[in-house]
Amino acid sequence: MSILLIRHGETALNASRTLQPAGTPLSARGEAQALALAARLASSRIAAIVSSDLPRAAQTATAIATACGLPVRWEPLLHERNFGDLRGRPYDGLGFDPLALVEAPPGGESAATFRARVARAFERLVALRAGLDGDLVAVTHGLVIATMLEAHARLADAVAKPSRLGNASLTVMSAEAPHTVALLDCTRHLGAEMSDDPQSLSGG
Repeated sequence: MSILLIRHGETALNASRTLQPAGTPLSARGEAQALALAARLASSRIAAIVSSDLPRAAQTATAIATACGLPVRWEPLLHERNFGDLRGRPYDGLGFDPLALVEAPPGGESAATFRARVARAFERLVALRAGLDGDLVAVTHGLVIATMLEAHARLADAVAKPSRLGNASLTVMSAEAPHTVALLDCTRHLGAEMSDDPQSLSGG
């Protein structure tokens, strides 16, 4: 059985390359992306859904839950990295890459604190999936998924590492070590009309 890692649908701030406050919701296109992903997953053997409770992830998870007839378990460990006072500011106007910051921005998380939180989240996902008779869906954020893949997973030989993770993308990982990734950043359920701009932010 597998863990299905889902990145939330598009937000207006993703598209405008702005670091997002916690309360940022999906855009209209993000809502359509979430519904398309939900339709893809509706016939899958999903036993449980766990999600970040930040609105953009929660809206995506709720669409999937409705299609699959399952409740959502809310998990704050799956939150995106907290960029503190940088949230709400345009990425390209900062003069540095905030996604690569090692130290904590004012009011935010350091890279080490974030990685430790993601490690705890991953442990929780593995433990939760072990108690299920089916796959586990985890709806979260771009940097969380990227960190899980880097620290805890192994890409199958035929899987190429992407430069970014798309909105409403699907990544399928084995629930057992070495947590091989057989499907990575798949957005075929979206089609060209709903795909996000490849220049939009893939985290933050």
